[in-house]
Amino acid sequence: MLEVSDIVKEYDSDSGKKRVLDSIGFSVADGEILGITGKSGSGKTTLLKILRGIETFEQGSITLDGNRVTSDSGEEGMRCLQSLSAIHLQRNFGLWNGPAFENIVRRLNALETGNEGLPEPDSPNYDELREEAMEYMRLVGLGHKALHSANLLSGGEKQRLILARQLAAKPRLLLLDEPVTMTGPGTKQEMLDVIKDLKAKLNIPIIVVSHLPEVHLYLCDRIAYLEEGKLLETGEPEKVLRHFLKDISEQEELADLEIKEPVIKVRNLSHRFALIRVGEVLKFTDLSMDINAGEITALIGQSGAGKTTLLKMIEGLRVPKEGDICYLHDGQWLNILEFTRQRLDLRKRISIMHQEFTLSPHSSIREQLAFRLRLKGKRSLEYAREKAAELGISDKVLDTLYSLPDMTEDEKEALMRQMKITADIYARLFPLITKQDVDDYAKDIFEALDLPLEILDKTPCRISGGEHVRAYIALALITYPEILILDEPFGDLDPVTLRDVTNSLKRINKRMGTTIVLVSHHMDFVREVAHRAILVDNAEIIMDGKPEEVCNRLAGMSHARYLEHDLKELAE
Repeated sequence: MLEVSDIVKEYDSDSGKKRVLDSIGFSVADGEILGITGKSGSGKTTLLKILRGIETFEQGSITLDGNRVTSDSGEEGMRCLQSLSAIHLQRNFGLWNGPAFENIVRRLNALETGNEGLPEPDSPNYDELREEAMEYMRLVGLGHKALHSANLLSGGEKQRLILARQLAAKPRLLLLDEPVTMTGPGTKQEMLDVIKDLKAKLNIPIIVVSHLPEVHLYLCDRIAYLEEGKLLETGEPEKVLRHFLKDISEQEELADLEIKEPVIKVRNLSHRFALIRVGEVLKFTDLSMDINAGEITALIGQSGAGKTTLLKMIEGLRVPKEGDICYLHDGQWLNILEFTRQRLDLRKRISIMHQEFTLSPHSSIREQLAFRLRLKGKRSLEYAREKAAELGISDKVLDTLYSLPDMTEDEKEALMRQMKITADIYARLFPLITKQDVDDYAKDIFEALDLPLEILDKTPCRISGGEHVRAYIALALITYPEILILDEPFGDLDPVTLRDVTNSLKRINKRMGTTIVLVSHHMDFVREVAHRAILVDNAEIIMDGKPEEVCNRLAGMSHARYLEHDLKELAE
């Protein structure tokens, strides 16, 4: 049994104390699942961190399994909560490399030794630890992935592996923060059924934070609705969700496309992607497709189906064994997979937003926009070519440097180490950007995204969750790219904020004619935002058509019972 009473949490801010949780109180019985919903920034994740014992609180008490912890309990109280609970934090992909099952072996070993060192295979208890680890792998539906390298699992598989690690700690309270955020419908269904099974098997309180109404309706016994740090309502899921969604914005219309002309041609793409010690997992064979100018195209499919891998090849950041990916550039078709001097000019017109996106926490929004303008502003490339010639840097090296900001942080850091370069190279190669430059570029973009210009001089921690995502979109759009590529960046937005972001993308597409290619696991989002959807399964395109029809096909393939409830029903 969990009892939460009068919890108050405050943070220091520039204007003084900011109360982020205000007198929060509720209970969760053994064998009960409580859902928590609310807009981004309402305090949901902070509350979970307090219950986990990794955030202090100023007032109130938490009673769990007969142990009472108050705001005055200090380190001892924090350690008590940590020993009794386990948490799965959103966007947490912190896993050890190597075979996936070893992540569980490490966690089990830590319970005995206090550290996550991997015991030697000839250790006396290794076989016992391995078999117990396999039980947890099977419990989350990953028994067949035990030998796959953890770093090469899909986003959904990583989340299930993280859940298995939490279960290995044998918690008395399980806290799940967006446990199915970036997973396909089939994986979502598996995860939700795993959580339902845990409810019966563990008979402990379970708290699930999710922005997906259909997840709450399928999974939860009750829902608590937070708004600006206050608990507004606790009760039956459908009633509470209707209250939460009462102020959602109306959908804006998609731009009409009278003519469909290709701007990207993918031809005869073939490649095999293998996992360490396992062998082939994905095999692209003779795949061809077109992306039309000014169209919003969504790639959908199960977790691990090959969507992100295909997107990376389209971006030119992963080279297939065979095939061409050509962009219409100044009236000519240019293969982005082959180095030419013109490829730099093409990259300037493309902007990419990755799945594990983030804004730098230490720089203002203005400073981050200025860096992007420095690389892709009007004269940036001409200036860089002149400087590169002075420094003896070849066009090919400059091409690689120019592609680095479009990579994920891990990819970028690895390549920079390999090239033995540091970030200051950009200050030497690209022109300075003035405050007025940022203002001039930002005005129309911020208007289309419904962002106040006042946030330009704020750091990310001083803006709301919804503003954070739209600011990142502004970063991707600040150079007015012709093509915007998005890899599941909106999976953990609440439906109210997501509707605002969806409308913003439609406005950008309509006003600027931007071609948008995106990957998403969120069916409601795809139905609303896309002109066209392409269903990818096992590295093959199996359907291409209207979003509603393609999403329904995926839901049927996935046996996704949780999708029987959708946003439209609740928002009416």
